[in-house]
Amino acid sequence: MSENSLFRKKTVAAIMAQVQANEASAEGQSLHKHLKMRDLIAFGIAAIIGAGIFSTIGQASAQGGPAVIFLFLFTALASGFAAFAYAEFASMVPVAGSAYTYSYVAFGELIAWIIGWALIMEYAIGNITVAISWSDYLTTMLEQIHIEALNINGIHLPAWMQMDYLSASKGYHEAQHLMAKGSELATLSPTLQDAFQAWLSAPRIGSFHLVLDIPALFIIVLITWLVYRGIKESRNASNAMVIIKLAVILLVIAVGVFYIDMNNWTPFAPEGISGVLKGVSAVFFAYIGFDAISTTAEECENPQRDLPRGMMWAIIICTILYIIIALILTGIVPYDQLAVGEPLAFVFKQINLPKMTFIISISAVVAMASVLLVFQMGQPRIWLSMSRDGLLPKRFSKIHPKYKTPSFATIVVGFVVAIPALFMNLTMVTDLCSIGTLFAFVLVCGGVLVLQNKPDVERGSFRTPYMNAGFVLPVLFIGALIYFSSTGDLLHYFQIKSGSDFGQKIPSLIFWIFTLFLTVISIPKKLSLIPSLGLLSCLYMMSEIPLQNWIYFGIWLLIGLVIYFTYSRKHSKLNPSNY
Repeated sequence: MSENSLFRKKTVAAIMAQVQANEASAEGQSLHKHLKMRDLIAFGIAAIIGAGIFSTIGQASAQGGPAVIFLFLFTALASGFAAFAYAEFASMVPVAGSAYTYSYVAFGELIAWIIGWALIMEYAIGNITVAISWSDYLTTMLEQIHIEALNINGIHLPAWMQMDYLSASKGYHEAQHLMAKGSELATLSPTLQDAFQAWLSAPRIGSFHLVLDIPALFIIVLITWLVYRGIKESRNASNAMVIIKLAVILLVIAVGVFYIDMNNWTPFAPEGISGVLKGVSAVFFAYIGFDAISTTAEECENPQRDLPRGMMWAIIICTILYIIIALILTGIVPYDQLAVGEPLAFVFKQINLPKMTFIISISAVVAMASVLLVFQMGQPRIWLSMSRDGLLPKRFSKIHPKYKTPSFATIVVGFVVAIPALFMNLTMVTDLCSIGTLFAFVLVCGGVLVLQNKPDVERGSFRTPYMNAGFVLPVLFIGALIYFSSTGDLLHYFQIKSGSDFGQKIPSLIFWIFTLFLTVISIPKKLSLIPSLGLLSCLYMMSEIPLQNWIYFGIWLLIGLVIYFTYSRKHSKLNPSNY
């Protein structure tokens, strides 16, 4: 392959030689190796169990009923298939770059840049979202604090300190409009009332209303400082937070099981398979994060052995907990009442256990912080790897001489997350975050398929178990065609009409076309079954994301391509002029 090719690749040997050179350098450009398998499992649980179990699980249960547990199983299988692919690459290339580096080996530089750029978006938006959610949970928890001896009846932050600028501005003007039509402020929704008061009470700098989400800023600064100080400190904090939230979840299970009414499990699947699948985006969001631990490969004592096991055990443990919690939620109250923002707190309010509600609020705050920690730790390491390859400025690969962390990248990431969290209210962040994650999963699974028959590629100690997809995919494809044809859904996809309706079908059409292609080539190519199923499962979940969010994702990729062709391609270490 030409060195000027857009798809020039890095070999495993070259990558490992670069890491060894960094470790041997006099400047101390290596990362500290402190992580064992139990730490990786804890990081995985810390990343996975967050907003999903405290919010989106309720919406998914309301749509699918108790049968939503099968969606958790499906998503766990899809994540497990992807985890096998991640594990194989992590064993082959145990470095900090995760899917970015894996794509560099399998597909070449342009694809590696695209996935690296997508991961930057995923982690940034995910962190902003988590920070804003953490702020909401914290203010709710503070308002529930009652200490009669100290005459404390809830701790209430000023409205302008706990709301983002955009929500306050929009809510204020909407409230003004409604009041101009004759509505009283007291009759408006609590959200509009809060926004109105926040805007009016906010300090001003000239005409600018200083409405800032201060708790969101606080947690980002705290987590960024912790990640900056070192991997050992981050590990200890993560382990402590995981212990707390697992203890609370087990308490919820232990208490909730005595309030289950089995009649609430009938009907088990009220809207059939279609109802269960409606929650696919929400449920997948509950699994986002396990891949982030692959960014810590250079900080593991034995990455080839421990990373694969850490990923798998994290997914297994979280899936078991998700299924049990879903059954308890749908057993305590009817499933159609669970479309609320805080389902765990909601069900215990229904059975009049206010102390449990407060405990859950504390756990939610801890859980959100642990997710932010893992994501805030993962993103600088992606930037580090891209900088080492010349695709980002050299400063992003600077390692702190004392703390052995990517110091400059960590500080920049802190600013990238903190500033938007102060002012922004992102409404599409779940889907955008899912796109970035699923995109990475697809390429990692595809990378395993690309490399499976190349004997010249160096392998690690872990290999994805091989089964011939050519014997299975055709059967599954024909079965899917028969099922969707019987329901009429397949014909619906191919009814070409103009307008937004057809636009929403485009992702599904792409999925079906690609599935047919992969099924056909799986026979002569003897493709491996597990990464094939992982790729198709992730593509299916991507097809369920609205087209509008794909447009935003496309804009982000376009910006990334401009940067690549104007800076990164010229400064790449693989550019012959840089030898």
